[in-house]
Amino acid sequence: MNSSLDCLPCFVRQILDSMRRYSDDTAFQETAVRELLHDLADADWRVSPPVLAQNIHRRLRRQTGLSDPYLTQKREHNELALSLLSGLWKEVDQSPDPLLCAVQVAIAGNIIDLGVKTNVREVDLVQAIQYALQEPLGGDPGLFRKAVAEAETILYLADNAGEIIFDRLLIEQLGPERVTLAVRGAPILNDALLEDARLAGLEGRVRIIDNGCDVPGTDLSQCSDEFRSLFHTADLILSKGQGNFETLSEIQANIFFLFKVKCPVVAGTSGQPLGAHMLLAQSEGVQR
Repeated sequence: MNSSLDCLPCFVRQILDSMRRYSDDTAFQETAVRELLHDLADADWRVSPPVLAQNIHRRLRRQTGLSDPYLTQKREHNELALSLLSGLWKEVDQSPDPLLCAVQVAIAGNIIDLGVKTNVREVDLVQAIQYALQEPLGGDPGLFRKAVAEAETILYLADNAGEIIFDRLLIEQLGPERVTLAVRGAPILNDALLEDARLAGLEGRVRIIDNGCDVPGTDLSQCSDEFRSLFHTADLILSKGQGNFETLSEIQANIFFLFKVKCPVVAGTSGQPLGAHMLLAQSEGVQR
């Protein structure tokens, strides 16, 4: 999906939030924000929102000299998710439908998204989990169950740090031996990297690769040859998060998108209301 005018407030918020994380110097903040807004005005808005965000955050990193400016927040979110993990294991194990319960918990973790929300507190995450376990999923769980049962190889596209720890619950239900987990190839926002997958306890449980690029989504044109080969040969692709939906929603493949609808643009594209928790098959289509 392409960027739109409705994406601009989110990009401006990201710019302001990022500069305030980098520096308390208001003069520096103002100069940097002016430069970034100039870049944004001249950018090609026909690209997907994650690709536009990639360009913005590359400029931010050059301006500040910080290679991973969200590192502190990622570590905090990993620790928060780990503190909730034992209770969630019990929730899934005791559920009459462990696979669907694990899906619900994994999607609840998608609230940990600093591209959309400036901060995520423990109460936000707990409430998201409670909501996810009580509300029906958008999409067809039966179709998902059938796709999982038939797949010999599954490519799991991770989204954010913290969230990836909840992904472990679903990966265990899928059968780790047939799962390859893909994370981002370089720091971007609070997206998960190899170290986050290791912290989640997934090293040694599944094959882990990075996708070779720093888009907060999956832009196949920028991904590594290894990743593209896996993408095109996997029996089933599970795609976490809005960024992956925004970059892959028009790619024809056996994909299920697992995400929380967090903005009006994605709501319009997916045909779902704000706040919905989605388990959406590519074959079910999106609004054009």
